[in-house]
Amino acid sequence: MVAASNGGAEFGTVAFASQVITGRWFMVFATTLIMAAAGATYMFGLYSPEIKTSLGYDQTTLNLLSFFKDLGSNVGVLAGLINEVTPPWVVLSIGSVLNLFGYVMIWLAVTRRIARPQVWHMCLYICIGANSQSFANTGALVTAVKNFPESRGTVLGLLKGFVGLSGAIITQIYNAVVRIPHELKVFYKFLYVSLGLAGFLMILIILQKQLNFTRAEFIISAATVVGLIFLPLAIVFKEELYHLNKKRQDLSNLPSQVQIVEQKPPPPPSAASPPENLEISCWNPKSMFNPPARGDDYTILQALFSVDMLILFFATICGVGGTLTAIDNLGQIGASLGYPKKSISTFVSLVSIWNYLGRVASGFGSEHFLKKYKFPRPMILTLTLVISCIGHLLIAFDVPNGLYVASVIIGFCFGAQWPLLFAIISELFGLKYYSTLYNFGSVASPIGLYLLNVKLTGHLYDKEALEQLRASGRSRVEGEELNCDGAVCFKLAFLVIAAATAFGAVVSLFLVVRTRKFYKSDIYKKFRDEAEAAADGNAVVSK
Repeated sequence: MVAASNGGAEFGTVAFASQVITGRWFMVFATTLIMAAAGATYMFGLYSPEIKTSLGYDQTTLNLLSFFKDLGSNVGVLAGLINEVTPPWVVLSIGSVLNLFGYVMIWLAVTRRIARPQVWHMCLYICIGANSQSFANTGALVTAVKNFPESRGTVLGLLKGFVGLSGAIITQIYNAVVRIPHELKVFYKFLYVSLGLAGFLMILIILQKQLNFTRAEFIISAATVVGLIFLPLAIVFKEELYHLNKKRQDLSNLPSQVQIVEQKPPPPPSAASPPENLEISCWNPKSMFNPPARGDDYTILQALFSVDMLILFFATICGVGGTLTAIDNLGQIGASLGYPKKSISTFVSLVSIWNYLGRVASGFGSEHFLKKYKFPRPMILTLTLVISCIGHLLIAFDVPNGLYVASVIIGFCFGAQWPLLFAIISELFGLKYYSTLYNFGSVASPIGLYLLNVKLTGHLYDKEALEQLRASGRSRVEGEELNCDGAVCFKLAFLVIAAATAFGAVVSLFLVVRTRKFYKSDIYKKFRDEAEAAADGNAVVSK
């Protein structure tokens, strides 16, 4: 039976502090901090020239490192499976250990504090270090999506935006030391703070390009950045005060009588309905080709072998693989096209900030258009792939100052694809096995990067560099870095990447057609029904 009585309730400081720390809004703040520190992989274009010079790598070897970096950051199946059976803190703790080990070993190698490692050692180190990102993503993003299932696009856009922004945040710190609709309004408050942070970082980038900052100015800049990162705590306290006052008001409105509601035992299960212990296993191969309706909970095999997932996977290989190839080669692209060395840092920061803006815009924007106009997310993904082709062509044809524009376009489109990918997976295949399916979707990125970066871009760059070396009458000395000059170094590679991305956009149109009826329906209705049922179950009925 359920019993309730009215009466005063003491809400002291300790109780409120506990409410804040255990509340889901503090969880949002905590996940923004995690995401803001989890994007070291997106800074590869900034530190890759140091690796190349220090260890004497050619471009193919450097791109091989880039591939293992992306392999580690996106192959998070283990993180997903661990998160299925453990609390999020376990996944986050494992990620922190991997991060520390991997990047410390790279630092020791580049600074020559250890003997020059073999290439496979460096591949292993960067793979381990980058794999921490998948653990951070799983522990933070999956938890947030499950806490706010009706705002998943908004949540994914906001948190993935902080990952994209983390490159610029870490750069500034490095310089210094060397429910609905209410919940949506709260997310917009987080958005405004993050936009302020992005705007401040953009101003810093412009000023640092024009002026020579002193150490004191770098420290002030970094302190301001850190202050803006922690500013959302004010939103957390305000939101928890709102809920505290609401609880007090609800208690004051309770009747003076005690109302006891007898709950009848549930009816015995009918012969037609199978008992719960006969539920289909998530790995049962017999059911993999007999999936439920879109939006219901697929098993892992049902999702992996569905046509929808295969289309989404292929489109992501083309789109993310192409944009990430450009991002990871920014240092070499800028050098070969004759941009000043100082501009390389600018390109990386531009990519980082527009990466953030792309994630936020696609998350918040796709959620708005989906709810208001029933505009399908797969169509937004298609448009994103088309726009990214412009950035690839700017690089291929070496448009004057085009690399600045390309950095903006590619950063935005790269960031925009991630919230769309993860939101589409959660909508089409359900949330029951989202931890695992989320990480399976990420596997498309290293596949695309290996094909378009290692096998295509790195190979063509080194081929042209060797031809230039032979034309100068020299032969390459073992251990010497291999450099290429001129637009020809990347032209053919990015023409092919642009064509592959355009083809990926065409393929994604098939997903738009296949899911058009699903996205025209009310895809969040069941979550609202569950929330209403839970609210009814907790309500007290007075006489």
